[in-house]
Amino acid sequence: MFKKSIAVIALALTSIGLQAQTKTPAYLDDAKPMKERVEDALKRMTTEEKIALIHAQSKFSSPGVPRLGIPEIWTTDGPHGIRTEVKWDEWDQAGWTNDSCIAFPALTALASTWNKEMSALYGKSIGEEARFRNKNILLGPGVNIYRSPLNGRNFEYMGEDPFLAGQMVVPYIKGVQANGVAACVKHFALNNQEGRRNDVNVVVDDRALYEIYLPAFKAAVQQGGAWAIMGSYNQYKGQQCCHNEFLLNDILKGEWGFDGVVVSDWGGVHNGMQAIKNGLDLEFGTWTDGLSAGRKNAYDNYYLAQPYLDKIKSGEVGTTELDDKVRRVLRLCLLTTMNKNRPYGSFGTEEHALAGRKIAEEGIVLLQNNNSLLPLNLTKIKKIAVIGENAIKAMTVGGGSSSLKAKYEVSPLDGIKKRVGNKAQVVYARGYVGDAKSDYNGVAFGADLTEKRTAEQLLAEAIKVAKDADVVIFVGGLNKSDYQDCEGYDRKELGLPYNQDKVVTELAKANKNIVFVNISGNAVAMPWVKQVPAIVQGWYLGTEAGNALASVLMGDVNPSGKLAFTFPAKLNDNGAHALGEFPGGDEVKYNEGLFVGYRWTEKQNITPLFPFGHGLSYTTFEYGKVTADKTSMAASDKITFSVKVKNTGKREGQEVVQLYIADFKSSLPRPVKELKGFEKVSLKAGEEKTVTFTINKTDLSFFDDKKHEWVAEPGDFEAVIGASSLNIKGKVQFVLK
Repeated sequence: MFKKSIAVIALALTSIGLQAQTKTPAYLDDAKPMKERVEDALKRMTTEEKIALIHAQSKFSSPGVPRLGIPEIWTTDGPHGIRTEVKWDEWDQAGWTNDSCIAFPALTALASTWNKEMSALYGKSIGEEARFRNKNILLGPGVNIYRSPLNGRNFEYMGEDPFLAGQMVVPYIKGVQANGVAACVKHFALNNQEGRRNDVNVVVDDRALYEIYLPAFKAAVQQGGAWAIMGSYNQYKGQQCCHNEFLLNDILKGEWGFDGVVVSDWGGVHNGMQAIKNGLDLEFGTWTDGLSAGRKNAYDNYYLAQPYLDKIKSGEVGTTELDDKVRRVLRLCLLTTMNKNRPYGSFGTEEHALAGRKIAEEGIVLLQNNNSLLPLNLTKIKKIAVIGENAIKAMTVGGGSSSLKAKYEVSPLDGIKKRVGNKAQVVYARGYVGDAKSDYNGVAFGADLTEKRTAEQLLAEAIKVAKDADVVIFVGGLNKSDYQDCEGYDRKELGLPYNQDKVVTELAKANKNIVFVNISGNAVAMPWVKQVPAIVQGWYLGTEAGNALASVLMGDVNPSGKLAFTFPAKLNDNGAHALGEFPGGDEVKYNEGLFVGYRWTEKQNITPLFPFGHGLSYTTFEYGKVTADKTSMAASDKITFSVKVKNTGKREGQEVVQLYIADFKSSLPRPVKELKGFEKVSLKAGEEKTVTFTINKTDLSFFDDKKHEWVAEPGDFEAVIGASSLNIKGKVQFVLK
C-alpha cells in the first residue's frame, strides 16, 4: 500500500510538472493585465538579454529576445510614407521589388487642412502601410515648431502654432497605433534648424519652451497616447537631447507621465553615462558600419550595449535604469508585434492613394485670386501654358529621411493634362533649370531632367508659349535638394531659387492671366505678388499630387486649406531673424522668446505677405455676431462662444472658423492673441450653421517661469473669431473671476 501511494504521488507530481511546463507564461497571455505581462517577461530575462533589447542590431532593427519568443523590433522612416527597404547595415537599397509605397502629402499640407478627420485618415492609412510591412515603429510624425522659414525640415512638421500642431497630431497618432504600430513623435525637442543640428546648444527661456515648443509633444503624450518619442540631435542646457535630464526625466517622464519608449535619433547618442541615467530607452544609429568596425558586430559597441553591460558587471552602475528601459520596450513589443489582435494592414492600395489625394485637396491653399481667375473655366479657354520645372519634377524622392520609393507619382503637368483632356490644348515649357537630378539614396524616379539649353533660351521659349496661351500656370517654388526643403540643410534665403523671380516677372508681362503654384514646404518671398493675380500653395502632395492640384485649379474641388504658418514679406519680418539668431554658432539664442510667427508680426504690427490661418475659397462666407453663454467665469468654470456662419456663394465649400483669445492685462508679457480653437465646417450654397467653442481656465493660462507653473490670472479677456489671424469677423469680451 505504501509503495502504491508513493507511485500515485509520483504520478501526480509528474502530471503537475507537465501541466506547469505547458501552462502559458503570463507575458504571452493577452488576457493578463499589461503590467503583469511586462513584469513576467522581465523576470525571465538575463542581464545580457536586457542589454540586447535596448540597442540596434542593424540600421533599422533591434533583436528582441529570441529565447522567449519576443520578436525583433523593426522601425521605418515616415512620416509621409513607408521607407524602402535598405541593406542590413547600409543605406543602400536592398533591391526589393515589392516595397514601393503610397506617398502621402507632407505634414505641412496635412496641418493646412485644419481638419482633424483628415489627420485621422492619414494616420489610419499610413499605419496600415506600416503594419503590412511588419514595422513596429513608424518614425513620425514631426511637430517641431516653425520658428524660421529657412529651416530645411519645416516641410515635415505641422506649422508655427503649438495648439494647431497639438490638435492635428493626436488623431494621426491614434490612427497609426490602431494598427498595432507605434507612432514615434519627433524630434524632442527644440530641433528648429538643420544647420549645426548635431551640436548646437539651444538657449531659450522657460516660458517659450513650455508655451511654444512643448505643447504639441505634450498633446501627443497625454491626448494621443504615443507609444514612442524620438529625441532630437541638438543640445539644450548643454546636454544632448537624446539623453537630456531636464527634457526626458523631469518633463517627459516626470511631469507628463510618459510610459512609452524614448528612441534616439540615428547618431544622436554621445555620452554613455547620460544615456543610462537621463531617460534614453532604445539606441539606434550610433555606428554606421556595424559589421566592419573591428568587431564581429560593432553594434555591441553602442553606448547602451557592451559598455553598459561592463559598467553593470563592474558595479559602476546598477540595474534600476536598465529595468525601466526594458519594461518600456517590452510594453511596446506587447502593444505591437506581440499583439495577436492587430489587423493585417494593406499596402500600396488605391484606397490609400485616394486618401492621400483627399488630404492633398483639403490642404492646398488658395492664397490670392484677383479677378476670380480661378477656377479655370475650360469652356472659355483654348490653350493653357504650363511652365516651370516643378511641373515635371518628382517630389517624392529626396529631402532626407522622408525620401520615398513611391509606387507612382502624378506630376502637376500630367494631372492638368489628364483633367483638361481634349477640352483645351496644354503646352509645356520648362522656363528654368533647377536640379536635374531625379534620384536619391539609390532610388531613381521621375522624368529625365537633363537640359542642354541656356537659361536665356529657356526663358525666351517660356515667354513665347505664354504669349500664345489664354492662361499661364507657372509651377515653381522649392524642391527636395540640399539647401532647400531637405533634412540636414537650411535654406540660404527667403527668395525663390534658380532665378525664378525673373521668370515669373517676365511671364506676367507676357500674359496677365497667370497662376503661380508654389510647390514647397516653406514660405517664400514674392516680390511680384501684385503682378500675379492667382497664387496657390501646393506643398509636396505625394503620389496623387498632380491630380489633387488639377482638381483645385479646375474647380472640381473648392479649396479649403488655411496656412499653418505665416508668410513674411521679407526675412527680417520673422522674429527669429529680427531679434533672435539663426542658425547661430555653438549656441543659438531664441531672443524672440514666445513671439513666434503671428505672435511676432502682431506684436510688431507687421503686415505679412500672407497671415497665419489664411486661405481663400471659390465661394463666400458670412459670419454672424459672436455670442457667449455668460459674461464671466469662475476658475473651475467653462464658457462657450457661438457664431453663425453662412455660405453666401453659389457652390458648396468648407470654412475654417478660428478662435483666438486675447488677455487684456497680464503680469507677464503675452501675445496680442493666441489660437485656442478651430472648426472646419462644410456648408452648401445658402446653408447656415452655428459653430461653438468651449474653453476653460487652462485655455487662459500662461506659464510663469518664476513659479514654474501654469497660471490663469483673473481679469478681462476677449474671444476673437476670425477666418485668419488677421481677418477678424467678431469679438466678445468676458471676465475670469
